[in-house]
Amino acid sequence: MGFLRLFKPPSHQRFNYKPRYWDPKKEEAEERRKRIETLQSGGVEAMKARLSGGFRKGAGGEAAGTYRNRRVRQSNRNLFLVLIVLAALTYFALMVYFPDLSIMMGTSETPE
Repeated sequence: MGFLRLFKPPSHQRFNYKPRYWDPKKEEAEERRKRIETLQSGGVEAMKARLSGGFRKGAGGEAAGTYRNRRVRQSNRNLFLVLIVLAALTYFALMVYFPDLSIMMGTSETPE
């Protein structure tokens, strides 16, 4: 029955990142050093640099943009399919029931 589904549930995002080598102690020490340097430099310019860096990077980076584009495209396709189905149902309903409605309302002559 899976071939009759119109809507596909979203799947999780997968990453294929495999680090070559990771030293957690060294990384923690570097982060601490950078944090201390930024606090010591302080001032308005440091704050501007942090803010602009955050805006440039964005939330999720480039992968989030492609994921969102794919989801928007899928949503638009589903909306288009629903509109086509509704238009077809309306057309067939009018073709079948409009002559009877026009006769009941008295706006049309009786069919021959």
